[in-house]
Amino acid sequence: MNKIKRYLVVVGVFALVNVVLTIINILQNGLGGYKGRSLKEILSVPPEKATLQDIQKLSKAQVMQLFHAAPAPDFASMNGEYRAELLALGVLAPGAAYYTHHFFGPGHWDGKAFLPFEKNRGWGYNIFSKNGKVARTRKFNIYMGPSTIDRKPAFHLDYSPYNSGIVHSMHDEARKINDNLYICMGHMALGGGAINPAPFVLMGPPTPWVGFAEGK
Repeated sequence: MNKIKRYLVVVGVFALVNVVLTIINILQNGLGGYKGRSLKEILSVPPEKATLQDIQKLSKAQVMQLFHAAPAPDFASMNGEYRAELLALGVLAPGAAYYTHHFFGPGHWDGKAFLPFEKNRGWGYNIFSKNGKVARTRKFNIYMGPSTIDRKPAFHLDYSPYNSGIVHSMHDEARKINDNLYICMGHMALGGGAINPAPFVLMGPPTPWVGFAEGK
């Protein structure tokens, strides 16, 4: 009985700590929604000249403002394989990075690929690397629609049709900074959904679409 009580206490403490950290992580996004600043004002450089390094200088609240300010990309333009980078922002960032690079797929997460085959319909996959091999897996659908975060237009990645477990609820959204730089937000039900998104960046120019071929 004492072992069971100790186990329940540990579980309860872990759950409480997770709730507190999640609340802090959400508050780090900033309060009050979009403040109306332009991409140039947020980045301190013209958006057409912005790089990953310019985004990495921003706070979590500033990155959220960047997402609010950025326009949705043209759907047909999102075609091919893009490099990706997590943004180490927020108290939950280390945990999110560990999950992404060790449990989300069969190796280190490197990017995403898209194939828009109709006006507002397409699909894609994630790209992973391990021991010199590349895997293309974790398929998703793509479409344009109102953001789950602020209801403005966004480029959506919906994992639910092809994935089970916690990844079933995963949902990503992308907006354009320039032709080779996109600010993105990802969330899943376990982490609180759209009120607690994790920021990442997609970078081009894209390389050609390869296709869904794990281990190649």
